[in-house]
Amino acid sequence: MVILSVHSSSSLYNITAALPWISSSSLSIAHSCSTLKQSGSVRSLRSSAVFCDAKAEMVEDKKKESAAATAVSASASHELRTFLDARSGEDLLYVVQREAEEGKLPQNVAQGMLELYQNYRNAVLKTKDPKADEIVLSNMAVAFDRIFLDVKDPFEFSPHHKAIREPFDYYVFGQNYIRPLIDFRNSYVGNVSLFTEIEETVQKGENVILISNHQTEADPAVIALLLESTHPYLAENMIYVAGDRVITDPLCKPFSIGRGGSKIIWIAPSGGRDRPDPVTQEWSPAPFDPSSVDNMRRLVEHAAVPGHIYPLAVLCNDIMPPPPQVEKEIGEERVMSFHGVGLSVAPNINFHGVADSIKDHEEEAKNAYSKALFNSVNQQYKVLTSAIHGKQGLKASTTTVSLSQPWQ
Repeated sequence: MVILSVHSSSSLYNITAALPWISSSSLSIAHSCSTLKQSGSVRSLRSSAVFCDAKAEMVEDKKKESAAATAVSASASHELRTFLDARSGEDLLYVVQREAEEGKLPQNVAQGMLELYQNYRNAVLKTKDPKADEIVLSNMAVAFDRIFLDVKDPFEFSPHHKAIREPFDYYVFGQNYIRPLIDFRNSYVGNVSLFTEIEETVQKGENVILISNHQTEADPAVIALLLESTHPYLAENMIYVAGDRVITDPLCKPFSIGRGGSKIIWIAPSGGRDRPDPVTQEWSPAPFDPSSVDNMRRLVEHAAVPGHIYPLAVLCNDIMPPPPQVEKEIGEERVMSFHGVGLSVAPNINFHGVADSIKDHEEEAKNAYSKALFNSVNQQYKVLTSAIHGKQGLKASTTTVSLSQPWQ
């Protein structure tokens, strides 16, 4: 399965994408820690005094370095050799500081890790799960460990990356990280029987392309999490292809390494993530680029085996909304939240069934086919919106979109 967010410079097997959380380079470590102290995240006066001095700089003088080297979190008296040794959030922040001061973590990466911890913790605490603190510590310790590992020994992606599942299972890591952000009680899947059809088609050796909108950098994990109980083959066998940032930024790469797969492509032909209307602030799928859709259509038609194109809608902007405007530079702030999400697929749409009546006008035929796919995605998206944001739940189902919660 290939997940593809198409830009004009993208190629089909160029690079592998997943779930990036990148910090703003303008955020200082001292400011982050001050925020953590105010929120109650940093409870140890001893460790926070070292780590969160509002006047501290990344490079401390020798006296402060000595103090930092001997300071320990109030929640742990053991030696903190790695992030995996952490027994509290304070431990994690202390190790970030220590590695940054020793020059093992670049300042921008350390800042990103602090911001990532705070945003993730705030989101998971909203679940009211009695084990929320334990979940945050467990997932963030592994995330920090993998980020730090990549800083020390950067992973190099091949043009066609296959998911790494051992000795460390990056796929399970990514799923475990995003799962606490999804409110499954208020999440829905549309036309689950069509996913069975798609899974059987792929297992027969045929190709499938999913033409979809694109909401967040968590889309791959959201799709997999909503399908894992009923269609684990589809959930696990995915290849994700997107822009350079997800194979170069240390905060993104661990989430990319866990994705790989077989013969199904998920493409967002809008060229990027959906954005809310600047006036109404309402979300809707971004318009498709007909040339991108046509590229995938020709890929299907020139393959050695049969291929099928299905329109797919994804609604998950609340758990990790993108910046209001498209940002060219790496370093956008990643805001997270606990919220319901949705996924829906409609029957495959054949190009010739749409375009045969206008086959003498090639460009018009391409536009008509792209519009047919977009209209289907948009229709499904509206049903998901009614179910989740309109609080209608399963009652939002229509004659063309049957909603269910297959994990129940």
